Order: sequence, then structure tokens, then C-alpha cells
Amino acid sequence: MKGTDPVLVTGSSSGIGRATARRLLHAGHVVFATARQPETLADLAASGARTLALDVTDEASMAAAVTAVETEYGAVGTLVNNAGFGVYGPVEEVPMTDVRREFETNVFGLGRLTQLVLPAMRAAGRGRIVNISSMGGRFVYPTGGWYHASKYAVEALSDALRVELAPFGVTVVVVEPGLIRTEFGSIASAGLAPETASGPYAALRRTSDEIMRQAYRSRAGAPPEAVAEVIVKAVDARRPRTRYVVTPAAKAQVQLRRLAGDRVWDAVMRRAYRIGRAPRPASR
Repeated sequence: MKGTDPVLVTGSSSGIGRATARRLLHAGHVVFATARQPETLADLAASGARTLALDVTDEASMAAAVTAVETEYGAVGTLVNNAGFGVYGPVEEVPMTDVRREFETNVFGLGRLTQLVLPAMRAAGRGRIVNISSMGGRFVYPTGGWYHASKYAVEALSDALRVELAPFGVTVVVVEPGLIRTEFGSIASAGLAPETASGPYAALRRTSDEIMRQAYRSRAGAPPEAVAEVIVKAVDARRPRTRYVVTPAAKAQVQLRRLAGDRVWDAVMRRAYRIGRAPRPASR
């Protein structure tokens, strides 16, 4: 997929998106780096990236960005759907306004931007969609239900697209990062608000915050460049895998979830998050 076919990367202002844009430039690609605030992309522009304003929750913004690329190149060569964020907390307690905002970015924005690039890709007879999911699209941690649900949705959309687009020469790849040392960890942890947590899930919130902070500081975490390397591989490969799991720890957890089954996984999660069972009802 190298050459003059442009790569459009969403969420390029930080973390995985920024590292991916840099690595793609280094690999010789024409890169359109995008963010809601394009002034945050000045360093990428200085490195040779084309920069565009793109808010995946705004229809006009998405359409304008795709039109800009297609006007110059005819079609987007590869779309890297990277923009996303996580809302954390017990399913019962997360405000639905936050859930809807998360799904607008992680699912609906990804889906709509994909719809917008596909007509020109189909006309060209080639193209690639790289959807950045998560190891959280394969299993679920307590207090991550809504975030994981958004990533499960990305996995489902990708599976449908992969089959639907095969006759048109368009391939679909899912990249599933594990713990990556970006702002994501601290932002997600802050959402648990352990210092103000109260109510029936207060202990779970504190434990989840502790686990998340320790995990993102541990050796299990990897820099965003590790994901960028895999994304470039997915972009460049003549026949890419359908899925790439990033970090050894993530691969191990995906395998554990696949092999363990629900009861074993539930027991592991209850132990890790110090969640007891409900007391047995008194016998009569």
C-alpha cells in the first residue's frame, strides 16, 4: 500500500495516532494527520505530514477532510481509525451522556468516516481500513463495561466490513493494543474518582483505580511506538492479518479469556478486583 496512495490517520494529536503518523512518514507514506485542533499537529507538519481538521463527531468536519484528500488523490488509500477514548466506572453509575459521547467517537464516528471513504475506494478497486480496537474488544474488566462495549462494537463492524468489502479490493484490519503508556491510562483512572467515590461501588472504584495505575506503570505497558510499528505493518503488508494483538501481556490475556471460559474468567476478575459473592440466602 505504499506509493502515492495517501494514509488518513484520525486522532493524530497525541499517543498512538501521533506515533503512527511519524512512523508512516518515516516509511515513505503520504500522510494526512488529523485532529480536532489542527494547530496541535505543527510538529508533524514540519516533518512532512499534511494536516487537516477532523472531528469524528462532526459530519461536516469528516466530509470536508475526506473531500480534501479525494480532490487531490482521487481516494483515500488507507484509513486508520484511531480516534477514541475511554469512560470508566460501574455500568450502573456511568452517566448516559458520557456513554453516548464515547460511542459517538469510538463507534459512530469510526463507522461514518468509513462510510465516507468507501465509495472512492471501491471505484479505485483498492483500499485498506485499519481499525484501532483494543485487547478490551476481546474481554472485559470490571468498571470498563461501557468502554469495552464500544470496542466490541468496533470488532463486530470490522468483521462485517471485511467480508462485505472483499469483492471490491478493500481489506480490513483490526489492531488490538494492550496497555500502552499514553494519557489514556491517567484519564481513564481519573474518571473513577476514587477520592470522591461513595455508594455501593466505592470499594470497587478504589480497587479499579489502584489496579489501573499500577498496570500502566508496569512492564506490561508499552510505548505508543510499539503500536505504530504494528499499524505500519498492517498498512504495508500485501496480505495483512485480520487482527494484530500488541504486547505479549495482551496476547496472554486474550488467550486466557479464550481458553478459560466464563466461570474461570469471572473468578479471576473477582479475585483481582476483590469482589466477593453475595451471601447465600438463609435456608428455611
